[in-house]
Amino acid sequence: MPDNLFQLLNEAQRHLDAGFANLPPNPTPPLDESASAILHQVAERLHDNYPYAHPLYAGQMLKPPHPIARAAYALAMSVNPNNHALDGGRASSAMEIEAVAAIAKMFHWPQHLGHLTSGGTFANLEALWVSGQLMPGKAIAASDQAHYTHSRISSVLGLPFVTVPSDARGRMDLAALEQLLATKDIGTVVVTLGATAIGSVDPLDQILTLQKKYEFRIHVDAAYGGYFTLASNLSSETRAAFDAIPHADSIVIDPHKHGLQPYGCGSILFRDPTVGRFYKHDSPYTYFSSKDLHLGEISLECSRAGASAVALWATQQLLPYTPGGIFAQGLEDGHAAAHELHRRLTQSTQFLTPSGSPQLDIVFWAANAPTPEASSALAQSIFDEAAKIDLHIALAKLPVRFFPQDTWKDTSSKNTEKTVTCLRSVLMKPEHLLWLDHLWQRLQAAANTVTGQYPNRTNVT
Repeated sequence: MPDNLFQLLNEAQRHLDAGFANLPPNPTPPLDESASAILHQVAERLHDNYPYAHPLYAGQMLKPPHPIARAAYALAMSVNPNNHALDGGRASSAMEIEAVAAIAKMFHWPQHLGHLTSGGTFANLEALWVSGQLMPGKAIAASDQAHYTHSRISSVLGLPFVTVPSDARGRMDLAALEQLLATKDIGTVVVTLGATAIGSVDPLDQILTLQKKYEFRIHVDAAYGGYFTLASNLSSETRAAFDAIPHADSIVIDPHKHGLQPYGCGSILFRDPTVGRFYKHDSPYTYFSSKDLHLGEISLECSRAGASAVALWATQQLLPYTPGGIFAQGLEDGHAAAHELHRRLTQSTQFLTPSGSPQLDIVFWAANAPTPEASSALAQSIFDEAAKIDLHIALAKLPVRFFPQDTWKDTSSKNTEKTVTCLRSVLMKPEHLLWLDHLWQRLQAAANTVTGQYPNRTNVT
């Protein structure tokens, strides 16, 4: 945390307070010694966490908010605006509209309808709700590597849901998709750009080609990976998928992931602004302060934290979404770190790597053992041992078909659904590239300790 963060926040707080200096004094309740004791208890209890902000935490999708986002959020909480209506958050609503426009511009959408949400789940719900209005009764299709909430959302909306198999690299299988589209029962295809487990990127550009042949909507779930559209070091196939985003019908992206924001801050954008007609409703006690658009008129959510919009807007001013800029370089560093870790894993005799290299900044690998069962047990032990030396990675149960066919002798092409527990790392902090040697040394040390416990690795079960 920058040493001057609290100083900058205090100065900005005084500036904010001056704007309401004409009002009669209304002192806030004082915080006495008992409050101090409670806050110290809070601090003590919060020790029971993993060090999410530190580069040695390379496990789940947890990225610390930028200091300016923390400061702007705290500053906005002096007002505690509600961006449902202009009555509850005039300034923060304007900042939200500007912040969402910056996201739309990143995807080359000069016209759009969009707003922030409490997270990616609700944003995806809105996207599929609109799809259901436009394609009533038709099924939602998503890859078996898509986020599990899509099937649950479809159930909530009363829409059929169909799972599309993925290929050996975790991308949507186009042949399987076309077979489903030929039935004419599919109304919307969810295209995942950055799958939660392995960071795989569905071939959006090729799915758009299928859209010319079959009638269906394309919703892009880029909750995790969307910001990588700014990265210059993607592979050509991944770049092609991101370059196709402007032709999708809707997109979800979560600023509280790579966008350096506190939870919860998701967003939903539609390419066609006229879908706003589906949100139209009458609230006879809400929208009176202005005839301008109230964000609640284009959102399923009602009360929403205006502080999220303020924090995002402030971060965008400091780190604009510019190719080649500091924000984009951070994404490129994470991608480069993933490739370097994958390279080291591939050269190591202790680990097994999957088919293909990382498409974004997520890496997964297996422990080198004769069977998937032995590999899974070894991975769990390495995971536990790594945590003891302050390296925090993750585990994921994944299909063995993600690895070359000769990786394990007891797996056949007929048993494609057999799984193996893999080690997994999300290298989403820009610092991970600089810290990669530290991560690698600890990973090797953990593996050496565990394999030393099991000299005959064929006995690991």
